[in-house]
Parts: sequence; structure tokens; C-alpha cells
Amino acid sequence: MTCILLADDERDLVWAVQHSLRHDGYQVLAAYDGTEALALARRQSPDLIILDIVMPGLDGLQVCRKLRQDPILAAIPILFLTGRSSIEDRISGLDDGGDDYLLKPFDLGELKARIRALLRRDHSAATKEGDTGGAGSLLSVGGLTLDLKTCQIRVADRTEQLTPTEFELCYYLMTHAGEAFTSKQLLQRVWGYAPQTADPSLVRGHVRNLRAKIEPDPEDPVYIRAIPRHGYLLKEH
Repeated sequence: MTCILLADDERDLVWAVQHSLRHDGYQVLAAYDGTEALALARRQSPDLIILDIVMPGLDGLQVCRKLRQDPILAAIPILFLTGRSSIEDRISGLDDGGDDYLLKPFDLGELKARIRALLRRDHSAATKEGDTGGAGSLLSVGGLTLDLKTCQIRVADRTEQLTPTEFELCYYLMTHAGEAFTSKQLLQRVWGYAPQTADPSLVRGHVRNLRAKIEPDPEDPVYIRAIPRHGYLLKEH
């Protein structure tokens, strides 16, 4: 049974979401502060974690950072719930390793759509290695070398660790080098979101974070280019 950890200090919200998700067949663990959420995650290793940002003790951003530093838990998808609506707040969640965010108040149907999309993502390096037809665990394009086993990328003389979401995005762009994709296309093709169920700014945030790791100058990118009216493209050479 798929296990979801839900952490939020609003007990009525937790009860409503927990009841609805259990009705859909999920096992749902509840935590009401960040410290409890981190302890439950370490003890249960859930398949997905839903974190409120503002919580007593450790906040959601702190919990996310600690999870991403744990090699056993680092690949678990994380969805932030937030009452903060500014772009800066949403970007902070992505910068700290979040995969997606949903603004409060939210519709339960939209939450479930986001959950399904996150759970469909396959962060298995073995699967990606299989996609290369047995060619090995390294994918090289235009000066970038992606290790499909470790989710690390090598550029010039340095190696950077990618988050699971950054890895999915980088892998897709590298295997479709020279092709441009809009934010809406990437949401659907890379992460499996149904149309109209995710914010295109989610893509911009993950592209920004990926550029920070691979570009000599993220403000003047040479690998991931933005093509006006066409979207993002990874250069072949």
C-alpha cells in the first residue's frame, strides 16, 4: 500500500485530507510539527511527503533540507502546502529540494492529481539505464555527462548532485537535445501532470535550480537556452 506522510499543524485540515486519501486506498501518516514529521519519515520511509511550510519546531523548509541530505530518504517526492502566495516563497521551497507546491486553500481533487503525478515519477536509475539500451550508466550530451545511477552530473571539472526532480528534467532535455519544449509540455511529458493541474512557474523554478548547478554563468546560460515563444532547449554541442 502506498504510504503518504502528511505534516501540518492545522488538525482539521489533516483530518479531512487523511480521511479522503485513506478512502482512495492510501496509508496516511499524520504529523503536526516538523520534528515529528522528520522522525516519522526516518522511521517509516514513506512513498511521498506532504509538508506545510509554517509549522512549530522545524518548519517545512528545514525538514525538506534534512530529508534531502539523508541518502536513504533523499529521493522521496516532497509536495509543499503553503499559504504564502509570493513567487519568492514558492521558489524557496523548490530551492530547498521540494518537487511541487500547492497553495492554501486548495481543492482536494487538485491535491490528489498532484499526488498521482508525483507518485508516477520513476526516479529509478536502473530504469533510466535500461532506457539507454544497455549502453551503460552515463549519458553525455554537449559537454554534460549525467550519471544515471547516482543522479550526478559532470560539467567541465566539477560534479554536482541533482535532486530527483532536477534529474528527471535534465534527463528528458538531454535525451531530446536540440528540441524546444514549453513549460506546459515539460509538466506533462517529464512529470506526468494532467493538463491544467500544475503551475508553469514550477518549471521555471526547476530550470533555474538546474542552471545554477551546470551553467558557468546562470544569468547567461549556454546549455539550457530559453527560446522565445518556444520554451526551453538543451544545446546538442
